[in-house]
Amino acid sequence: MHVLRTADLSREELQRYARHLTLPDVGPAGQRKLKAASVLLVGAGGLGSPLGLYLAAAGVGRLGIVDDDVVDETNLQRQVIHGTGAVGKLKVESAAQRIADLNPHVEVITYPFRFGAEQALALVADYDIVVDGSDNFPTRFLVNDACVIAGKPNVYGSVYRFEGQASVFDTRHGPCYRCVFPHPPPPGAVPSCAEGGVLGVLPGIIGLIQATETIKLIIGKGNPLIGRLLIFDALEMRFATLSIAKDDACPVCGINPSITQVREEDVQCDVPQDSSQLRADNDFEITPQSLRAKLDSGEPIEVLDVREPVEREIATLANTIEIRVDDLAEHLSDLPRDKEIVAYCRTGVRSARAVQLLREAGFARTRSLAGGINAWSESVDPTLTRY
Repeated sequence: MHVLRTADLSREELQRYARHLTLPDVGPAGQRKLKAASVLLVGAGGLGSPLGLYLAAAGVGRLGIVDDDVVDETNLQRQVIHGTGAVGKLKVESAAQRIADLNPHVEVITYPFRFGAEQALALVADYDIVVDGSDNFPTRFLVNDACVIAGKPNVYGSVYRFEGQASVFDTRHGPCYRCVFPHPPPPGAVPSCAEGGVLGVLPGIIGLIQATETIKLIIGKGNPLIGRLLIFDALEMRFATLSIAKDDACPVCGINPSITQVREEDVQCDVPQDSSQLRADNDFEITPQSLRAKLDSGEPIEVLDVREPVEREIATLANTIEIRVDDLAEHLSDLPRDKEIVAYCRTGVRSARAVQLLREAGFARTRSLAGGINAWSESVDPTLTRY
């Protein structure tokens, strides 16, 4: 992709971008393209942080940032665009303030709402390039579909634990995200970063790769990751590149597409972390308040912790059976069949899987703690650490 528009550079900008101007492949012409370009960042979190910082530092003229979330203390380990003083603020506002301090020559437009189907096409159409810094499958598919329909390049990145991926999806020259990942995984099959964790530096590495690809697209130099999926393993410090091809049967960019309008995939990637959003007691879930009342009254309830051992060092409930959800099928004999069992994890995703497995194995009196130990901390015992 070549951004043909140009914009004059002020004396201050000539000095600011001096190291770019002396690069033969950038120079004044490339810097003017950067100033004239517009980039939409979907997400102001782990990936959006390095993206916002380095695209602004590079001199991209207009940055749009869409995110409905607020800064939480648990974000600060990796979302480096935000500081401690920003906790509780909207991420888009925190990011905009940081970018304004970093480079006042960049115009920042904030969209403090979720990237949804109603706004997707209008947002994408207003920018040259879209960079996907989201952390969930429904948004990734929505970003992809909107970019395909609008004919805009989608600079993709994702992270999980110690591994990351990056690519450039541009159907004018190669495949789209659905060509590689046709359908979202089933609910609960892949835990979120909140459930599975992520190495703090990993979003920085992948986000900078995305920023690099974005700059290359704008100045029209180098070989972008179109038709290639870059995979990074931080533990082995190893990069691998897989060739990916356009799928003629792709439902959105194929020969006979079935997706011609943006829509939102019905995928449950996580559960609400705000206790006010939790459902009341039902056949499948029990609220923290109800569990506390049952335990205080002496009812025979067995509490089952299905988290990873390292999580128990952060916070744990007393008098629990500890079995990882992935090991549960091998330890059914360790569980009582004459008591009600309440399974819990961090936010309720893995415990829901555990309850489903236990019920299929004949443990009918089994429920999941709604919202997990984080909801317990919010509504029952605030001395427990939320993570």
